[in-house]
Amino acid sequence: MNNYYELKISINPDMEEIVSDICFSNFDCEGVVLAEEAYKDLEMTSTTRGTLRVFLTDLKNNPSEVLQTERELLKERGFTDEELGSWEITLDEKENQDWSKKWKEKWTVTRVSEKIAVVPSWLEYAPKEGEITITLDPGCAFGTGTHQTTQLCMKALEKYMPQGAEVADIGTGSGILAICALKLGAKSAYGCDNDETVIDVCKENARINHVNCTFELGTADKITRQYDFVCANILHNILAQIMGDLKKIMKPAGRMVLSGILNDKKDIVLDAVQKHELKVMEIMTQDQWVAIIVENS
Repeated sequence: MNNYYELKISINPDMEEIVSDICFSNFDCEGVVLAEEAYKDLEMTSTTRGTLRVFLTDLKNNPSEVLQTERELLKERGFTDEELGSWEITLDEKENQDWSKKWKEKWTVTRVSEKIAVVPSWLEYAPKEGEITITLDPGCAFGTGTHQTTQLCMKALEKYMPQGAEVADIGTGSGILAICALKLGAKSAYGCDNDETVIDVCKENARINHVNCTFELGTADKITRQYDFVCANILHNILAQIMGDLKKIMKPAGRMVLSGILNDKKDIVLDAVQKHELKVMEIMTQDQWVAIIVENS
C-alpha cells in the first residue's frame, strides 16, 4: 500500500461540513472526520472536538495555501475568526495501514427524527416500523446528514413538503435532501450544484437508495421551471444574494427551507426574505444553527 497524508485543521466544530466540502473540492481525500478522539500509531488517545482530520491520498495542491485562500473568502462572506476557528494545520505522512477503513469507525446511524435515519453505506441497519432510511457514504461530499444544517432541512421536508411535490435542491452536495424528499413522498426531485465533482456522487447516492433523481451542474439563476418545495442549504450571504432567483423557481404558494445559517446571521437572510415578499412560516433552530421556512404567498 502507498503511504497517505493526514491533515489536521483546527476549526470551530460548527464549520465541519463547510471545511469538509472545501477539502473534498481541492484535495484527493479518502475521508474526513471531525475528531472527538485522536489516534497515534493506531492507538486511541483522548482529545476535544475542534480538529478536522483529513486523509489525503496525494498532495497535488498545497494545503496551507488552499486553506488560507478559502478562509479569507469565507471572511469576505461575513464569517468571523471566532466562527471559523483558527485553521492551524499539521500535515504528516503516514504508513498506510488501511485508514480508508479506520476513519469510518467514527460514523454510526444518525437519527434525524422519529421518521428519518441516515445510515453509513457500510453498516447494516434494520429500520423501525414507519422509519425511512437514507444510505450514504459520509466521506463523499457536503451533506452527510450529521450536521445541524442538513438535519434542519430534512425536518422541514418532513413537516412542510406536500405529498406528491416537485422538489428542487439548490447546492445539492451529496444529494441527500433530494433523496430524502423522494423517500418522504415527493413526485420528483431535482438537484444542482456549482461543484462538478459532486454530481457523480449524487447519482451514485440516488442509485444505492433506489430513487430516481435528476442532478446537474448549475445554479438557481439558470433554472427555468418552478417547484412546490425548494431546499437551499447554503451560506447565509449567498442565500441573501440569490433570494430573488430562489423565489422565481417557487410555484405560487410554494414553500422553501433556507438553511446553512448561524443564529447571529439570520437577520441578513430575513431581510432578504422580507425584501422579496416571502412569508416566514417558521424559524427552526438546532444548536447555533437556524433554518427559515418561507412561503411564496
